[in-house]
Amino acid sequence: MPSSTIVSFAGGDLRGSSTVSRVETSSRGTIVVVDATPFHPVDHTWPDQPGDTGELSAEGNVVRVAEAVMAAVSDEGQFAVGADIPVKRGVEGWTWLVGHPIDGDAPSWLVEGARVELSVDAPRRAGLSRGHTACHLASLALDIALGDLWRKDPGADALGNPNFEARANQSSRIHEDGAVDEYRLGKSLRRAGFDTETFVATLGEREAAINAQLATWVSTGASSGVAPEGPAIVDRRSWHCELPEGDAEILCGGTHVESLSEFVSISVALDLTDPQLLVMTTKAVPAV
Repeated sequence: MPSSTIVSFAGGDLRGSSTVSRVETSSRGTIVVVDATPFHPVDHTWPDQPGDTGELSAEGNVVRVAEAVMAAVSDEGQFAVGADIPVKRGVEGWTWLVGHPIDGDAPSWLVEGARVELSVDAPRRAGLSRGHTACHLASLALDIALGDLWRKDPGADALGNPNFEARANQSSRIHEDGAVDEYRLGKSLRRAGFDTETFVATLGEREAAINAQLATWVSTGASSGVAPEGPAIVDRRSWHCELPEGDAEILCGGTHVESLSEFVSISVALDLTDPQLLVMTTKAVPAV
């Protein structure tokens, strides 16, 4: 049986050296799989953070890697990539891999057993890491700002506040230095005890409260990072941030900054153009 890909992006790695374990043709083109990689892949079940881009090289030869993706191979030998993977990550009977898509056919030097160097595009990774950390902080600040609107207990978030994020979030898209999150404000949320009417009437106040909270957190320069339970892509990872209110811990497969001192500011804008859909746009300004 093949082994799951070993990954090092959780520790911030941008470079690595590894052995090619397979080269496959798929609906995404040519996919190169190696034993170990620093590339972070986009998740096929919750594609919030885009995958890393970069290069594979050996002895002066170089190929570009498009957005890294999840790949998997079944015990029966079925190889699948991204959205074509028919099961959720971690399901038994499948080996979980990081795929490195390249343009065109694989060159003659890029074959199974070849030793290659891997290099991730650093500025893009840094921007996505800032965007992902900002996204988590914004969701925690959102939960605080909406905490008084619950008539029933919706469960607690990572800081012990009513978890609007978990109850209402339907999509999250992270980009460099920001994110866009969508929350469904429908009948099910009202039945869960959320006071949608008061929220709509006080939208501006809630936005101001979120931004004030974010400014306070950024000013602390708190430490931040990813704690993996193991080295393989299939192992669980969590984001940790030592905020004044406590150590926030959120299950997360993405990449993050090492400190909130990497931000000048984080702010959000709340939009309710569609009264059934809250759109929260998060913007991070990086420290130079």
